[in-house]
Amino acid sequence: MCPKDVASFAAGEWIAPDNSAREIASAITGEVIARAGNATLDVQAMLDYARDTGGPALRAMTFHDRARMLKALAQHLDAHKQKLYDLSFDTGATQKDHLIDVDGGIGTVFVFASKGRREMPDSTVYADGAVEQLSRHGSFMGQHICTSLPGVAVHINAFNFPVWGMLEKLAPTLLAGVPAIVKPATATCYVTEAAVRLMLDSGLLPKGALQLVSGGIGDMLDRLTCQDVVSFTGSAATALKLRQTPAIVESSVRFVAEQDSLNASILGPDAAPGSAEFDLFLKEVQREMTTKAGQKCTAIRRIIVPDAQVEAVIEGLSTALAKITIGDPRADNTRMGALVSAAQKRDVLEQAAKIATEATRVFGDPDNFTVEGADKDKGAFVPPMLFHCADPDAAQHVHDTEAFGPVSTVMGYRDLAHAAELANRGQGSLVASLITADPVVAREVTLNIAAFHGRVYINNATSMKESTGHGSPLPHMVHGGPGRAGGGEELGGVRAVKHYMQRTAVQGSPEILSAITGKWVPGSPEATGPAHPFTRRFGDLAIGETLHTAPRTVTSDDIAHFAQFTGDTFYAHMDDAAAERNPFFPGRVAHGYLLLSFAAGMFVQPDEGPVLANTGLDNLRFMKPVVPGDSIKVRLTVKAKTPRNEEYGEIRWHVTLTNQDDELVAEYELLTMVAF
Repeated sequence: MCPKDVASFAAGEWIAPDNSAREIASAITGEVIARAGNATLDVQAMLDYARDTGGPALRAMTFHDRARMLKALAQHLDAHKQKLYDLSFDTGATQKDHLIDVDGGIGTVFVFASKGRREMPDSTVYADGAVEQLSRHGSFMGQHICTSLPGVAVHINAFNFPVWGMLEKLAPTLLAGVPAIVKPATATCYVTEAAVRLMLDSGLLPKGALQLVSGGIGDMLDRLTCQDVVSFTGSAATALKLRQTPAIVESSVRFVAEQDSLNASILGPDAAPGSAEFDLFLKEVQREMTTKAGQKCTAIRRIIVPDAQVEAVIEGLSTALAKITIGDPRADNTRMGALVSAAQKRDVLEQAAKIATEATRVFGDPDNFTVEGADKDKGAFVPPMLFHCADPDAAQHVHDTEAFGPVSTVMGYRDLAHAAELANRGQGSLVASLITADPVVAREVTLNIAAFHGRVYINNATSMKESTGHGSPLPHMVHGGPGRAGGGEELGGVRAVKHYMQRTAVQGSPEILSAITGKWVPGSPEATGPAHPFTRRFGDLAIGETLHTAPRTVTSDDIAHFAQFTGDTFYAHMDDAAAERNPFFPGRVAHGYLLLSFAAGMFVQPDEGPVLANTGLDNLRFMKPVVPGDSIKVRLTVKAKTPRNEEYGEIRWHVTLTNQDDELVAEYELLTMVAF
């Protein structure tokens, strides 16, 4: 079979490999299946194309426009994912592994599309946090905003997840309005190339939004500026080398790294053999050792168990690992495929040999194991290997050597402090898991290991049916870790988008801040509409449009009736003497929720109209009590507008209640759905 030429997509053109191309072998057979690399790529043209063509096009789109684009991309990939499955088998991955890589990547894009629509404005400016009042009377205020970087994101990805590894970086980058140049690991770049072709052929992306380097990136990093971002996944040694690129250092180029990680799983002292938690622990470890043949940055490398349970854990894991069928990943009965390459196999065996100087191999012999449906010598196959370290305090390699394959080490701990100490010996990890049903154990361990871990995953019989697994980074939660793990963060919802934006503190008058953010800020000019705002459709309402109501007097009878009707007979509303003894009240006061009910009655327009539903109330505060005889009036202002679909959008109203002396009584934000 003629090897496939894996092309690069540079400055709008597909460019085939040249004579410098590297050969890529099948992980199953060892036969050359592809070639990739072109030493003549014009990397400056690629950067210019991204900055001058892709960037402006993306920045002209709102967050909602980009989110809709992401959703369409995910749908397109989902409709064509079988092609990616078929290619991925030659990486050594099984069909279950494809679900993590391909479906997991597509699912991540769907999540960011949803979060872009739900949690970000239909704007190009993201207001980060609340307005800060910087002056006594509110004429000078501050607001943090995030805006798109006018540069390019260079994504350097690892070999183990050629689809998810690209998409988990690409989704927040595009949502931020920044173009990307993707450089996958050469060993599996043929799968990434296929995914990129699908996205580009869809016609959904603006020109310049996405480019691909199949092979080396040359001196691209030397040409970056302070407006660019490098996001890297790979070894600590490579990360260190890239971080030291003079241009990156001199221009303070953002460098996000996710690298080596000696992740640990801790068995709680309450999880004895025979318990649901003990069985769950064995299942989690077996899965993390064998999924993707252990080639996961989040895989369990250190198994930390009570001293009394070491033998039971070794026995249980050995039994579970013995059930794993190793073989051709295309076969239905295969539970674990091959490592990605012969080079990776050599590296895993070398690192396992280092671990063996401090630990005893208790399961798995790389010189004697069975492979079904493939030649174990031609393919990059290794068996799961379980080690036992009898003295983890004196050991070093088990805490700093990562065999990036199906290799893990059992070690015992004396007490919870010792367990945490061992987990932290990894000097920074992406994830640590704890299997326990004891909340006290969970709290103690978490507080002692959190500073060394990007994620702490706790599971037990209560949560195990719905839990996502130790090794599954989720787009909603931060993925990254301190120290050895790289010190970076990816994913985590909107947090990931902000990595590709600049946070800026803007100071000025309320009117200026309103103009910049597109949200009405108290103190900004108000506008009067031609009719009651509840009679007007979404598109007709203007930011700052305000309704002022007539006042209403609150009486003792009102308070008594509300108390009887709702059952809220709290003493401050019913007993003058008792209320006077309360330092917050001058005497009997109106219920706060009575005031909100009155406010709704004062500003509502009762007829059928474009207002469809009241969907929420945010940031409610009561500032001053209202006593019988006081009057209240309401100001209702359009603070923000967010389209939700083709039929309606969300209006966020700023509502204030003031008394007869114009003193602020209550303040909140009302959410309504309004028809277009």
